[in-house]
Amino acid sequence: MKPADDPTIDYKALVQRGYDRCAVTYDEARKQETEQALNMLMSHLDDGAAVLDVGCGAGVPVARDLAQRFTVTGVDISGKMVDRARVNVPGGTFIHRDIMSVDFRSSHFDAVLAFYSIFHLPRKEQEELFGRIHRWLKPWGYLMATVSVCNEAAYTEDDFFGVTMYWSNYGLEEYKQILERLGFDLLQVTIVGHGYDETHQTADERHPLVFARRGSR
Repeated sequence: MKPADDPTIDYKALVQRGYDRCAVTYDEARKQETEQALNMLMSHLDDGAAVLDVGCGAGVPVARDLAQRFTVTGVDISGKMVDRARVNVPGGTFIHRDIMSVDFRSSHFDAVLAFYSIFHLPRKEQEELFGRIHRWLKPWGYLMATVSVCNEAAYTEDDFFGVTMYWSNYGLEEYKQILERLGFDLLQVTIVGHGYDETHQTADERHPLVFARRGSR
């Protein structure tokens, strides 16, 4: 791990290039079965609900499973990932953009998900993104997002599926405060793993998963 504090480096471009280069191996390493937590969210939604997947990757398993019942829009900074998502989930709509450069109508989505993606944004942008998500959600719409346990300054890792990758995150307590400040009601916090299948050798990552609902304001 190396501090990501070089002002001459565009770390978002690093994330984009990294996922473009490892798109095939990353897609192949992802779990194929539905996350149990995703089932919990889906049980709160009516058929045909509008759902946004932030950092959708190659679309498997999250967007694929959502698209069986809902209208799914996915956004990802990696064009190669979006290309794979369009093949893997032909019923979804996928946008190749930095999520901070995208806007949607207010009160448009019934739910927004962000699995393993928030920590690729600089911390200074994360609260703004959650604020945008709050605006994009319908009143009483749902947010489900993986976050991090500990508050860590931005850093890069040299061997993430063979590429250099960037990470930046607050800790769980800071995320809870951000969400409450923006007008979310926190419903539940659970723990999920790294999201890879059992054949992929990796550290035993554990991520808090926050399940929240937009209030009426």
